[in-house]
Amino acid sequence: MASSLLIKNQNFRLLFGAGTLTNLGDGLVVLALPWLATLMTQDPVAIATVAAAGRLPWLFFAIPAGVIVDSADQRKLIARTDLLRAVIVVAILALAMNDQATGAVWILAGLAFLLGSAEVLRDNAAQTMLPSIVASEDLERANGQLWSSEQLTGQFIGPPLAGVLIAAGIGIPFGVDVALLVLAAGLTWMISLKPKTPVNTGFRTALLEGITYMRRDPLLLRLAIVLGIANFISTATLTIQVLFAQDVLGLSAYAYGWVLSAAAVGAITGSLFAPKLVAGLGTQTCLYLSIAAWGIGHAVIGITQSGVVMGMALFGVMAGAMVWNVITVSWRQRRIPSGLLGRVNSIYRFFGWGSMPLGAIAGGVIVAVLENELGRDMALRSTFLLAGLGYGLLLVFALFKLRLD
Repeated sequence: MASSLLIKNQNFRLLFGAGTLTNLGDGLVVLALPWLATLMTQDPVAIATVAAAGRLPWLFFAIPAGVIVDSADQRKLIARTDLLRAVIVVAILALAMNDQATGAVWILAGLAFLLGSAEVLRDNAAQTMLPSIVASEDLERANGQLWSSEQLTGQFIGPPLAGVLIAAGIGIPFGVDVALLVLAAGLTWMISLKPKTPVNTGFRTALLEGITYMRRDPLLLRLAIVLGIANFISTATLTIQVLFAQDVLGLSAYAYGWVLSAAAVGAITGSLFAPKLVAGLGTQTCLYLSIAAWGIGHAVIGITQSGVVMGMALFGVMAGAMVWNVITVSWRQRRIPSGLLGRVNSIYRFFGWGSMPLGAIAGGVIVAVLENELGRDMALRSTFLLAGLGYGLLLVFALFKLRLD
């Protein structure tokens, strides 16, 4: 059972605890950061820029980050990165206390970029370290449990809690996040692992080794490209989701937090049941159903008038996303040699996540362009409807070109 990992494996227990704390903090920030941006401006392009800034480091730094991860003590790297994130969030807190400062939204975008840059190292190191902590046959269960914790704290608990805290003061969620990051760094520091032989062939040589491996594995490359397209579409809608909730559905910060929590329940459900679904339906069927869920869910949001329906649609979207994640992350961790995992994983995430800032900008631009012709309501809806169409086309491609069995 997955729970036995927490009972018997101290290192996994510490990693799980650190992840739970940081994900709770991320859940606070995921609502508080865009909400802070909307207090500074109602310009959809500026708000989209803040969202894009947090993801832009995946485009710039994902590939070199892999070399750093493979050549560093991953335990120390995660702890130090969390402490760095705490310092950056302190700066965001200071800005939140003076959100009327000239150019505040652009300063916020810069801090979001720094926060995202630290996150690139942290996330890559955590995924790379996991196979050193749990046995190969336990990867699906370990990943499922980690994804469940991430969604429970980061989406189910964090956003509605942030809504309550924002009502008391916009800076409070950021202050709580600082404390959580410091505690998480302490837990990670306590993890005990056997020393690994670091990569010492030189930065350029080490990087080329990862690139060469990726080029020689067309299935892995194809999977990364499919994820990149999916994340581009998803981020385009996520960027303007808060405006959709405010302007179209008229939701408060508290109500919007519960919509995000519904999505988290879907994510938890998907991650917990992914191993059983794969065993019963097969890997391919589960991958196809995941993409179908993304398309249907976004299309439903595009036509709804209800926050409840939006929450139900996001439930399906996130359930599909977590099934996809559990399958593909575990598949990669087994397929890629441990000495190359950090570098190849970073290249994979360059394709898969590097598209996200482009999608974030695209979402804001689509709304800005369509608003003059269609009005704000329909412009916001159109982004979700176009996303549904995009996922439909992606499903057709996957049916013919993406087979992991």
